[in-house]
Amino acid sequence: MSPSYFSLIYFLYGLAFFSMGIAILLELAHGSDQRLRHAFRPLAVFGFLHGAHEWLEMWELQGLLPGQFAYPVLWGAIDLAILTFSFLSLAAFGVYLIARSDQAQRFTMLIPLGLISVWGLGLLIISGRFPLELDLIHVTHAWTRYSLAVPSALLACAGLIVQQREFRRAGLAEFGRDSLWAAIAFLWYGLAGQTFPVESPLPPSNVINEDLFLQLFGFPVQLLRAIAAVFAAYFIIRVLRSFEVETRRRIDELQKARLEEAQRREALRGEMLRRIVAAQESERQRIARELHDETGQALTAIGLGLRGVASAIEREGRNSSANMRQLEKLVEHSLVELQRLIADLRPSHLDDLGLGAAVRWYAGEIEKRLPLKLIVSIRDEKPDVTMEMKTTLFRIMQEALTNVIKHSGADEVRVTLTYLAEGISLDVIDDGVGFETLPVQSTNRPSWGLIGMRERATLLGGSFEIFSVPGVGTRVNVYIPYSLIEETDHEDSLVDS
Repeated sequence: MSPSYFSLIYFLYGLAFFSMGIAILLELAHGSDQRLRHAFRPLAVFGFLHGAHEWLEMWELQGLLPGQFAYPVLWGAIDLAILTFSFLSLAAFGVYLIARSDQAQRFTMLIPLGLISVWGLGLLIISGRFPLELDLIHVTHAWTRYSLAVPSALLACAGLIVQQREFRRAGLAEFGRDSLWAAIAFLWYGLAGQTFPVESPLPPSNVINEDLFLQLFGFPVQLLRAIAAVFAAYFIIRVLRSFEVETRRRIDELQKARLEEAQRREALRGEMLRRIVAAQESERQRIARELHDETGQALTAIGLGLRGVASAIEREGRNSSANMRQLEKLVEHSLVELQRLIADLRPSHLDDLGLGAAVRWYAGEIEKRLPLKLIVSIRDEKPDVTMEMKTTLFRIMQEALTNVIKHSGADEVRVTLTYLAEGISLDVIDDGVGFETLPVQSTNRPSWGLIGMRERATLLGGSFEIFSVPGVGTRVNVYIPYSLIEETDHEDSLVDS
């Protein structure tokens, strides 16, 4: 057959594997499966090296290699080195696919090392038995195909069959079929394409060789190798599409997770709004009840007392003084109760004296009612803070202290308010029983108090963090940056629940 015919075969043969290598490099960046990424890297190396080997054969056939007639041994050694490393890369590809874990990969990498050891030992033996340069080149090529090409192709075939099962388990049957066809292509490439090397004195290549294949089938074995290479490259490139499908699947999963998270947040916001409204109604009921039970009854008693005093003055004047003193005490008690109710609803200290004074006042009120020691520290207080920030920080501090009173069993609480260069930091630290923060912050068991504090801080662009260790205590940290928004009249409509 003409050299042009063989040159075309070598060109297509090399182009198939070279294109496969380029396709692999382009797709590797899209895959997240580390095992597949590690496996396909050596296959890309095989594609580039084996493509280069076939193109060297083409250029040699056309006499285009520089100095190929003057230095035939040198070019033969270069060609042999490229062929050897290409087959080792193919073996590494199969080994990586077969191994299921990093530890297994370390052990299975001994297989390529074993192959190269057998190949090297065989070269040492062959070099002493075939002294002629031309015979030695042909013998080493035949030995390389027997000892490296055939086992490497079989390893690649086995690895692709393993990957086909992985695709089926993952519900990617289409890519499983592509992987199986690629395995068949490498099987034919190894068993049929590599067992008919160039004729040499090395048995069995002295009988089973390229000339015998041409006599039996009527076409050169290089054409069979080229066809197998085209099929292998085609189905490998189809397998690479699994990276794109995997990427799309992960994007869909991320979008679904974000949608679910947004829906969960909306549900939490709706539930929180419902609870806020319920809390407002409950607070109104409590205020109405206390006004009715405490202040209302006291004022009724004052009215009846005044009526009695008026009647008593007409009858006898000596008991009028005692009755008036009793009425004075009732009025004083009623005023105290009214002041307490008003302060609980909206402390005047916050509006008149600022955040620091309101925090100290509230801590003092708690110490009066409960056996709890509160240590308040205000650092570098600044008066020009927006009312929205003051209200938010005060309500978060109230909720944090309420949680301490209800759940912590603490003896001492430290409240620290720090005015920093860019914002305000609030710390509420107790020495109570503490708790595991993860279960409390989970979706199945939401803590509405914590959610409320986090939402208040987030609305002003701040952050909310809680740190707790069982048996040690809890720390609540809130940071809110200084707002650039000027105070407006709508701040009076803030929900102070």
